[in-house]
Amino acid sequence: MRHSVDTSCYFTDFAAALRYWRGKRGYSQLRLSTTSGISQRHISFLESGRSQPSREMVVKLGLILDIPLRQRNGMLLAAGYAPAYRERSLSDPELVPVKQALDFMLAQQVPYPALVVDRLWNLVMANAPALGMIRWLLDTPQSTPLRSEGVNVLKLMLDPNGIRNHLQNWEDVCADLLHWIQREAMSDGPASEAAALLSELAAMPGINAATRQANLDTLALPFLPMQIHKDGMTLNLFTSIATIGTPHDVTVHELRIESFFPADAVTASWFQTRYRS
Repeated sequence: MRHSVDTSCYFTDFAAALRYWRGKRGYSQLRLSTTSGISQRHISFLESGRSQPSREMVVKLGLILDIPLRQRNGMLLAAGYAPAYRERSLSDPELVPVKQALDFMLAQQVPYPALVVDRLWNLVMANAPALGMIRWLLDTPQSTPLRSEGVNVLKLMLDPNGIRNHLQNWEDVCADLLHWIQREAMSDGPASEAAALLSELAAMPGINAATRQANLDTLALPFLPMQIHKDGMTLNLFTSIATIGTPHDVTVHELRIESFFPADAVTASWFQTRYRS
């Protein structure tokens, strides 16, 4: 078992974190008081640092404000308590059922691509069509092993020497993908891994110009249209992103399952021909 919390979290004290998350969720002190059963006066004292919360109160406020598990652990540490939520590898024996469920979902998506990423969009798992599509787009020889370890999907998509070359609507894709990592950076703060990744992506050639008019503060679309053109073939896809419901583990909470679907018959036929289950 291991507890893993980013100690470079932007919020070094519980009061600042509570003020931030209450505002981010659109709660007034009165509404939070009514919902939580904690007096408005006590909430005011918590946010000013005049009172310290109990461990149970930190957990309760995290649930009510729907704070990500990683940040809940950070708030517990800031309040002087041990983290409540574990972070484990998918190879951990207790997470075997989760790994099996993910394997099943990826297999069910065949002949269409599907992959699993963590909160920073590092590739965790992928089915054969997803790896095959990546290999095709990157002109990776069949003899070259293509593994999921160490691959960041955002970098792969937005690098001008990567998949971006074949994305006809890459500006739209760029704006949507940056939105996802911006949300993580806003939660973690400017000294975090998420903020560093956002800066690295924004510094890539053409990214700033492509997203200058994009409003990254708007809600992400429930699906991402994607047009790929390569070797005379145009593929029209859209993606959906799902999470595992009601997790109690940081790793599981942060997993994202991205599934690709054909948006026309030509695209469907292309994948069905290549990747029959």
